Amino acid sequence: MERFIKPWRLAVTSILLLSLTAVFLVSLYRLQIVEGADYYAQSQSSIVTTTTVVAARGNILDRYGRVLVSNRVCNNLIFNTDELFEQDDPNAVILELTQAVEDSGDTYTDTLPITKEAPFEYVPNMTDMQKTRLAAYLEANKLPASTTAVELMAFFRDAFDIDNNYTSEQTRTVAGVRYEIKIRYVIGTSDYIFAVDVSIDLITKLMENNVPGFIVQQSYVREYNTEYAAHLLGYIALMDEADVKEYRDAGYPLNAMVGKAGVERTFENYLHGTDGQAVVTMTRGGTVVSTRYTKEPAPGNHLYLTIDNGLQEATEISLNNFIAAANAQRGADDESENLITGGAVVAVNVKTGEPLAIASAPGFDLSTLLTDYSTLEADKKTTPLLNRALQGRYAPGSTFKPVSALTALDLGIVSTGTTIYDKGIYDKYADENYAPTCWLYPASHGEVNTARAVEVSCNYYFYTVADNEYFTIGELSSRALRFGLGASTGIELPENTGVMANAKYKEETEKLPWYNGDTMAAAIGQSYSVFTPLQLASYTATLASGGTRYRTSILKSVRSYDYSKSVFERRAEVADTVSLPQEYYDAVQLGLYNVANSAEGTAYQTFGSYPYKVAAKTGTAQLGEGITNNGVFICYAPYDDPEIAVAVVIEKGGAGSAIATIARDVLDYYFSFKNSSVTLETENSLLK
Repeated sequence: MERFIKPWRLAVTSILLLSLTAVFLVSLYRLQIVEGADYYAQSQSSIVTTTTVVAARGNILDRYGRVLVSNRVCNNLIFNTDELFEQDDPNAVILELTQAVEDSGDTYTDTLPITKEAPFEYVPNMTDMQKTRLAAYLEANKLPASTTAVELMAFFRDAFDIDNNYTSEQTRTVAGVRYEIKIRYVIGTSDYIFAVDVSIDLITKLMENNVPGFIVQQSYVREYNTEYAAHLLGYIALMDEADVKEYRDAGYPLNAMVGKAGVERTFENYLHGTDGQAVVTMTRGGTVVSTRYTKEPAPGNHLYLTIDNGLQEATEISLNNFIAAANAQRGADDESENLITGGAVVAVNVKTGEPLAIASAPGFDLSTLLTDYSTLEADKKTTPLLNRALQGRYAPGSTFKPVSALTALDLGIVSTGTTIYDKGIYDKYADENYAPTCWLYPASHGEVNTARAVEVSCNYYFYTVADNEYFTIGELSSRALRFGLGASTGIELPENTGVMANAKYKEETEKLPWYNGDTMAAAIGQSYSVFTPLQLASYTATLASGGTRYRTSILKSVRSYDYSKSVFERRAEVADTVSLPQEYYDAVQLGLYNVANSAEGTAYQTFGSYPYKVAAKTGTAQLGEGITNNGVFICYAPYDDPEIAVAVVIEKGGAGSAIATIARDVLDYYFSFKNSSVTLETENSLLK
């Protein structure tokens, strides 16, 4: 049976199609004919660019989740070169922009290696990056490598059409900015960021005055949430030539901010995220019309350090207060040889080897470091940029004697009960004009065994055991190295491994043979031995634990940017185990205990009535005639179940007993915090 389309349905469909067609035609007519000119003008005045979306850098936190370093959203100015060079006088716009930036207290980027004022010269301290870019610019413009700064400025005046009425300073300003723009085309790098982290007031002023040629781009800058641990945390800055070579294969843009020192540099691979890309459409006036991400940015990971920021703060305050008070009491002027020039304190967890505080004085302010860097670097007397805790090298003095005691016991030269009578002066080599004395001479310590020798720091005892055919410098050095003295601690930050005195070192440095007297000097912590405060702290913890030395690490864990995933978790790692009979350790530890708890102990005044039993050793390192000695102090606590070990070194601090109060301040905070009612999140958790 045939079916026919009903006429009324056909009519409705036709009417509907005709109506839609009419709507489309009207819309097309309006878009193309009525409003076509407006849309064409708008399209011509729009700018579509592909821009880098900077990934947020990961935070740095302490072991309890206190945020030490984070990010703050900032506004950067970049040039809208299309609009800038459409102006009648783009150089005048550049001068207006630079002047506005300077008036606001902000700074702009100018790396042209030519002095700011005439007569123009190349800057004497040109960086590798500046050298590379300058060479590329000269080559691209067919200028000889021998082109002088004056000749290059003359070239700039012509190439950039700089008005002859401009002063030399104005010419240099314009040339610097134009060079920054041009060099990026020459070497094919990313956008020229004209000014970083500018104020809202500046942006408002520029917009109110209708200053053309710039775009506001959001980014991030580091925000420091602590005044402490500056040497550890480090800082970030624009890449230099060395950084470009290191990070080029990782896809870093050439204007990336990277870690330059400390934790920021060491753990760059964790902290640095992956930048994204976006297509941005804006009007020629700089108003963003639309943003479309073609690649989402991936933020960096968060680092948890092993340090306790509260303990770090208490340690730095005590260290700096001691130095300030001691120098004020000495009443010496800045040129005195007896002023304290610096010091360091390190506290470590005995059971894991983790640093809990690493303090170095003098320090600096991370928030103003880049501004102050030249001044800090030029200070050769106190060297504030030096991390003395990891890179300072100091003779250990008598704090080394526990190693000598254990060496003598292990070699069977003495037993724990063997006594040696202290004659005050060791005159065996008097005929050879070598007769070292005990520090108590002309008095005597009487009969001295191992524990007593450590307690009263009897030089005569250690001269005697060291002047033995079996007690060689090789035997002493090998054991000291196992305790971590003169060896790398394993910490990820740059460290100096120090020197454990040995015959080869003397021969190489002084071209002289090794004598018995050298071994005797080494046994009491003198000779050529120099160690870092971190090594001394690790060594102290090894003594406290009965021979277990842990690898040192500043990194506790790493978590993803949203804190949801564990990227890395550190476990305690044993670096060495110095296996000796327990009675040997008992004897040495008893001597260390008596240093702090016996009335004759050199640290008794500081720790005799302390609520926690402390084991300690003081040391004095001689610097020369008429110069105050370095003070060295080590300790651990509690004595019966050690948790924390501390090492203190004060340059020209005097006797080790004089600086013991710093260690007490460290222990005060540690035990008060441990026993306080304050509830913290568990380690590795973010504090809310």
